[in-house]
Amino acid sequence: GMPRRRRVGPLSGLCLASVAESLQHRWARDYAERYADEAPFRYLLGPFDHLAGSLIQELLELLGGSRRLTRPALHLLLVPHLTELSLRPCATLASAAIAELVAMRCKNLSSLDLHGCSRIPCATLVDLIEGLPSLIKLDLSETQCDTRVLSAVGSSCRRLRKLDVSHCKRLVAASLLHLAYDPSAGSFCCPWLQGLSVEGLEPIRGSPDLVQTLAFLLLALPSLQALLHGLAAKAVSLIHAQQFDGTQLAPGFPSLEELARGRQSPCVAEESCRITLPLKRLTEVEEPLLPTVSAVCPGLEEVVVVLGDSPGLSHGFWSWETLTHLTLESVRKRRLGEVLPGLGAQLCSLSLGGFFLEDELVFHTLLSRCSTLQVFSASLAPPVAWGSDELQPEGEALQGASSLRPLELPHLRAFSLMLDPCGHSSTPPKAVVLGAVLVSLLQHSPRLETLALVCLPFSLDEVFERGLAPPGAALKHLQTLSLSQSNVSPHTIHQLLSSDNQLSHVSLGGCPGIHRRHHSALLRMVSQQGLDVCITWD
Repeated sequence: GMPRRRRVGPLSGLCLASVAESLQHRWARDYAERYADEAPFRYLLGPFDHLAGSLIQELLELLGGSRRLTRPALHLLLVPHLTELSLRPCATLASAAIAELVAMRCKNLSSLDLHGCSRIPCATLVDLIEGLPSLIKLDLSETQCDTRVLSAVGSSCRRLRKLDVSHCKRLVAASLLHLAYDPSAGSFCCPWLQGLSVEGLEPIRGSPDLVQTLAFLLLALPSLQALLHGLAAKAVSLIHAQQFDGTQLAPGFPSLEELARGRQSPCVAEESCRITLPLKRLTEVEEPLLPTVSAVCPGLEEVVVVLGDSPGLSHGFWSWETLTHLTLESVRKRRLGEVLPGLGAQLCSLSLGGFFLEDELVFHTLLSRCSTLQVFSASLAPPVAWGSDELQPEGEALQGASSLRPLELPHLRAFSLMLDPCGHSSTPPKAVVLGAVLVSLLQHSPRLETLALVCLPFSLDEVFERGLAPPGAALKHLQTLSLSQSNVSPHTIHQLLSSDNQLSHVSLGGCPGIHRRHHSALLRMVSQQGLDVCITWD
């Protein structure tokens, strides 16, 4: 076996390319010359009103991605039976007129993505949203979305489950209140909203406090499972403390105290009434907030924790049995061993930044604790000994490497290890143990699709040679390989290109052992053997 050979594309893809060509050169030109600016022809339907909606979206992406989409072609593709529409691939074409056409023709939309469509005015966005009551998913990030637009979303989109209004410059904290409550009707809105992203919204003086506003959303939206904003954890902490001091965030809206009373679980005598939230995902939780966050969000599954200066890890950290996706970002360099006590067997995804590898064996211990991992990513400082020219105790290292138990990572799909550049040692470190860990990883991760080994100073040639040695079937499903700035020879890349795998992309940027002539030879090999592999190097 070898990496993917260049194949004739699937018939559907070839047909779509042909349709795209005809659309561009024939139908769109005819439409532009005859009808585009005549009002009655806004109702004219082109030859696409019988094409499946999913294929129309593929056409939009095909033409938008290659910058071949024109306004007349877009007119022709906005057909009434569309249930999903993304104008993201052609955001610069999305004008007020296009938005009006969507409102008029595409009344059955359940998903609309207008990310980056910043030319559509607020008033047009309001009209568009009011005419799409069936929306379940809406992306208005980087648009002119303002308070009026969110008010329209709140009052019109009763079935909405997912909303993104990140980086909308016209939004202020007070705008968000209208998403959850309609003061004119005196009723709550968006009862089914599960995911809300408001990243990029900054606190402004004179506007209601942003943390209090986020707390309002958490209390007023009963189905909310993800609130993506850097201050969301502080809002959870405010709800835990229940120190709302009776403030009403804006006239006509219920106070935080009123909302909290409606969310409290029944009290046992003498006990303070607890509030729990159905949140499953939080980003940027600072370590001191962990105990309160775990008390209010007992079902949390995905969390990004920012570790401060305090030594050790907080005990509130290890109480979550529901946690499946964990990211730890340490402000100061901590020993990797500090995270070992809290790693549960239930983790599917683990990402680590700001730690140092005090001992190569710790890395093996860490991976052997997490046998259910599907995704692993770590950016680490290497052992201090690597930066010196002193001879390493190779006998001890070899003994340690030979006694390692094989790793078992049957579900691992993506693995990334990046090391900080280490010292000024003239001789690359042997890293016998870490090399053995990587060999074991290659041999015992049968589902691995993405592998990144970045800035590794020791030679990876032996790692791949041993990892690919028969009788194993290592890396059979590997599709993407990045060895940027790592120590690897052209021979190993040739070996990988001759092995049984699914490679489609290899990145060799900054590899000290790969020069222009090697890259040219690799490209020749790919071309001669008809492989569908992209190899980048600079």
